Amino acid sequence: MLGSMIFESHAHYDDKQFDPDREELLSSMGEKGIGKIINVGSDFTACKRTLELTRQYEFLYGALGIHPSDIADLNEGVCEWLKESAALPKVVAIGEIGLDYYWEKDPEAQSRQRYWFCRQMELARELSLPVIIHSRDAAKDTLKLMKDIHAQEIPGVIHCFSYSLELAQEYVNMGYYIGIGGVVTFKNSKKLKEIAAQIPLERILLETDCPYLSPEPNRGKRNSSLNLPYVAGEIASIKGIGTEEVIAQTWENAGRLFTKAV
Repeated sequence: MLGSMIFESHAHYDDKQFDPDREELLSSMGEKGIGKIINVGSDFTACKRTLELTRQYEFLYGALGIHPSDIADLNEGVCEWLKESAALPKVVAIGEIGLDYYWEKDPEAQSRQRYWFCRQMELARELSLPVIIHSRDAAKDTLKLMKDIHAQEIPGVIHCFSYSLELAQEYVNMGYYIGIGGVVTFKNSKKLKEIAAQIPLERILLETDCPYLSPEPNRGKRNSSLNLPYVAGEIASIKGIGTEEVIAQTWENAGRLFTKAV
């Protein structure tokens, strides 16, 4: 086993895919080298389940937020619940929030996504919490909205980054971290490999987005935090450094961003 512990910055253990063996799997994390996990809300039900998991497992923390594809769940009452719940000691971030135009092509619906993204960013600002941002097929609007609201004043991570090196560098210059997961191990992921090579290790977080996006050699299977050594190893190989250094530095990075998880 690797000497350093891994900080998993983005998981969805509330997902039904983990129903058969969730307790067994999570209980094994410490002995398998996974030291801390952030379970990230996506819809209202997932947020409530996330809170339950934070109570059950000492090493597991929560992020609460409504994913752009689930904004039907959002209203001011839910925002008030998010605000109250985010004050709990083990809620470390607002997320995942953002824009997703891959599934949503209707301009009015996209406008609603922008409204609720902005509303949840402002909630994070109000609570002095970092954000976990999801952005898919919405590069231009995500950046514009973030600049308009001075997002450099709100710490955060761009999760599952899928855009250009130039955009990654722009976000790093704004003080953001770049979340890198299993996709970096795929042979055809040249863009993400270039980003992993070029941006400072001090700005990278390890993540799985499990149960999705398993790395090689487990691509296509259910993902879990236990696959993170493959991600760390690939980043290490790309940067020409040791896997231990990647694990240690990304642990430090996550602690710097998610201060309530320290």
